[in-house]
Order: sequence, then structure tokens, then C-alpha cells
Amino acid sequence: MSSPAANIATAISTPTLDSESPALLQSITSHGGYAFTRMATLAAAGDQRAAEAACEMAWEQLHSGPWHSVLPVWRDAYSMACLHVAKFHFSNGEFRDALRSLDMGIIMGGPLLRKDLDSAIEVVLAAKSRHYHNGVADDDKEGHGEAGSRLLVSPQEFDKSEVLRILPIRSLSSKIVGKRSALSLEAFLCEYFLSGSPVIITDCMAHWPARTRWNDMDYLRRIAGDRTVPVEIIKLKAGKAWNALQVGKNYLCSEWKQELVTFSEFLERVQSTGCSSKAPTYLAQHQLFDQINDLRKDISIPDYCCAGGGELRSLNAWFGPAGTVTPLHHDPHHNILAQVVGKKYVRLYSATYSEELYPYSETMLNNSSQVDLDNIDEVEFPKVRDLEFIDCILEEGEMLYIPPKWWHYVRSLTTSFSVSYWWSTDSGSSMVS
Repeated sequence: MSSPAANIATAISTPTLDSESPALLQSITSHGGYAFTRMATLAAAGDQRAAEAACEMAWEQLHSGPWHSVLPVWRDAYSMACLHVAKFHFSNGEFRDALRSLDMGIIMGGPLLRKDLDSAIEVVLAAKSRHYHNGVADDDKEGHGEAGSRLLVSPQEFDKSEVLRILPIRSLSSKIVGKRSALSLEAFLCEYFLSGSPVIITDCMAHWPARTRWNDMDYLRRIAGDRTVPVEIIKLKAGKAWNALQVGKNYLCSEWKQELVTFSEFLERVQSTGCSSKAPTYLAQHQLFDQINDLRKDISIPDYCCAGGGELRSLNAWFGPAGTVTPLHHDPHHNILAQVVGKKYVRLYSATYSEELYPYSETMLNNSSQVDLDNIDEVEFPKVRDLEFIDCILEEGEMLYIPPKWWHYVRSLTTSFSVSYWWSTDSGSSMVS
């Protein structure tokens, strides 16, 4: 009798890979990938070690220089190798290893085989669910104590004086971003979109399943625990206070690095905030919902993103502990920042103040300010101190509209899970990080 794993081994189908493989291998060979082509051919014939070798070869090519200089064919080659490796793990009943390989193919690979990767993930998740009795594995049953211990953010009184102590100078002392309840699309278009004015929209997210589900640690582990995600990490120097940390300043901080971890491991790191043995970790500006469909089902695209005949450009997740900061910068797109769990402080400067905010001269950073709002150098940046701004504390269930080119600084005041929707009315626009 065959094993259960063997019975499901043929369930992963890769129609795109099957049809595109000859042309892809020929293209890889033309770019010097003779060894990869040989290993990939052996992998397709049933050699697991060859599949792993092909994966390592493609990985080396992905890290042979700056990301923008990597040939697209090598990204597709990496996806191919990941699919082969995942098939072997799946046939052995190694569902978590299979998921990791497939996630790596999505995160680091090219677009050619994306449909195969997505469909393979659905097959693996379904098999894992059957194997672990409705998706709850033995090691996922830990931590089922009192309900309060499983909350991402527990209800607590907000101490404004304590918050002011850690925020940039003059915070919450000037103009506060206005709030509108259940703002109609017509009113949004006429009063804010066309004039390019920020606004907080309340009472528009109550129907999202995410509003309750994402504050449940057990739910997040069950839905996404075995998935692999990219996170940002900054090593704390000895004696440095947590509330002074600014995770997310990847282009300013030499201690910044990126890791690929399971979502469960990431959740553990978020929970262990303040523990000196753990480096603060932030899942920032990642297309998580394009990767994990079950989380995507928990949210909706706000109607406001259709304003101006707009086209959604990017849907990103921002998830991390208190103290994470996105430094002062601007984006080319219209932006709705939806606060699902936790609170954030946001400061905004009008697009007309670009010169006074000292943007970097480098092309890659010219949408970012040289000014550190948490520690302003008034000698080097004298125009900033008295510059007019508006700010707010963005509460759970609120959306903030940030018009294009408006400068904004964002700090998490609690553990926070947010979603940003970027849309553009110019089909020729391109996304920036």
C-alpha cells in the first residue's frame, strides 16, 4: 500500500512550467547557465539533489550584484528550481518545507511561473489542512490560555503625556488632521481628492474580518504561521532605549538588515519586544496579501481608491512592534493608510515644502528627507523647526488619505498592523519604494 504522501504527490501540477521549460532552459543556457540547465533537467527527471543544486545555483546568481542588475531570466530560473524542490518536499509529506520553497519562489523569483507557484501553495495548504485536522497542527495549539494572552494588542488606557515624550518636537500641538465619518465617495472626491488635502475617514472598516481576526495571535499563526516573509531588523546597540529605535530607516542605518523568516517566528519576535536577546523586527512595505490569499480575504479595497478613475498600484502590509518608524518621505501616488490593529502617529507636510525639508540629492533617495524628525539638527537644517505641518494619532478602524507628494513621517505607538493602498490616475506612473 502506498503512503498518504505518495498518494498526493501527483497533486501539484505545473502547467506553465511544463510548457515554458524548454524555452526557459534555452534562455538560461544562452546566459551561461549550462550547469543550472543540467541540474534542472535532472530534477525534472526525479533527482531531488539536482533540484536543490539548481536552487543554490540560481540563488547565487540572484546575489551576484545589485538587485536591479540581476537578469530577469535568473529570477525565473529560481522560481523553476523552487517548484522542483517543493514537489519533492510535498511528495515526502514535508508540507512546511514545501511552503517555504514556494514562498521563496514568489518573493525572489520572476513572474513567468507565478501561477504555478500560487496553485501549488493552494494544493499544499489543502493537504496540510487535511493532515493536521482542519489546519491546526500540534505545535499551533500552544498558547491557548486566557483569551487576553492571545491578543496582539490588549485594550489599555492611552497616556498622551507619555506619548508626547517620545514623539518629535511640537507633536500634536499644531493643526490636527480632520476626521470625517463614513465619508461618501462624492464628498471625498470634491473636498479632499481634487484639492489634495489629507483627511481621516472613520467607520468604513467595521465590516472587515481583519478588524477582529488580526488581533488574534492564534488566527494569524493558523492562517500564515508556516509562510515565509521578508522582515527588516536593526541591531540595538548596548544601552540604547527601545523607544528611541527607528526600524525602517534602512537607507540611513548601517545596522539594518533583512531576513526571511516564518510568520510564526516573526510573531514571536513582535511579542518579545523589549527583550534584549531579540532584535526588533518589522514587516514593512511587503505585498503580503498578494502572497497569502487568506489574509487578503480579510480586507477590502476602499471605494476611495477608485477616485479620479484610479488604478490600484500597490497593496502593502506594515506590521511591527511599537517604536517602528517610517522616516520623512513622500510618494508619487494617492495613498490610503488603513489602521487595522494598534495606533500610529503620523505627521504630514505639504508638498509645497519640499525644498525646506532637504531631500537627498541622490536619485534613489530624492523622495526622502535628510531630516531626522526625532533628532533635528537645527544647524544643518534650519528651515525645519518652525515649518507648518498637520498631524494625528491614527486609531484602529481609521483610514488616512495622504495625497501624492505630501511628506509624511509615521511612528507606531503600539504593536501595529496597517495596510496601505496606493493608486494613481496616471497609467504611466511607476511605483517607488
